[in-house]
Amino acid sequence: MTRVLVVDDEPQILRALRINLAARHYEVAVAPDGNSALRQAADWHPDLIVLDLGLPDLDGVEVIHGLRGWTTVPIIVLSGRAGSDDKVGALDAGADDYVTKPFGIDELLARIRAVTRRVATPDEPAVARIGDHTVDLANKTVSSGVHLTPTEWHFLELLVRNPGKLISQRQVLTEVWGDSYLKETHYLRQYMAQLRRKLERDPAHPEHLLTEPGMGYRFQP
Repeated sequence: MTRVLVVDDEPQILRALRINLAARHYEVAVAPDGNSALRQAADWHPDLIVLDLGLPDLDGVEVIHGLRGWTTVPIIVLSGRAGSDDKVGALDAGADDYVTKPFGIDELLARIRAVTRRVATPDEPAVARIGDHTVDLANKTVSSGVHLTPTEWHFLELLVRNPGKLISQRQVLTEVWGDSYLKETHYLRQYMAQLRRKLERDPAHPEHLLTEPGMGYRFQP
């Protein structure tokens, strides 16, 4: 049974998530603040953490930093802060995904399933389907004679090796271009547009190479 630690200072949200997750056969623990969340995580070793950013004692980003000092447990941030700076800060601190309040329980459950699937199958995918094309990561090829530049391939590979995960703009720029390019966000738009033109059936309405505005990118298998 998958263990989920829910961290939020709103009792009604804790109760609703405890009921909904337990009904779907998750084992659930709850924490109302950051310090108790850190203690619970150390003592209980959850498989996934759902974390509010606006906690009464510690900022949620501080909790993420505290967790990332010793564990790689997946973290889904659940917060009423809609600003992209908060979302990017949480992702850069080590969160795996971000859901904004008010949220639909079905959306949150879908994100939880996606994260737990990634953890349950840690082997990196050897191939991926995007539109009518097969991306072969081992041989660095795309079917139908599609040619990608080295930079396009590096960008695509980062996304495909993390299926369903939201990859922040900062992480893409750092890993593909380097630390000195963190302000060059126009590179991301340009290269994502090129990848969609080459791989998506309808580049204007992508199904697999998705943009999360102001935050980053996601490969949806």
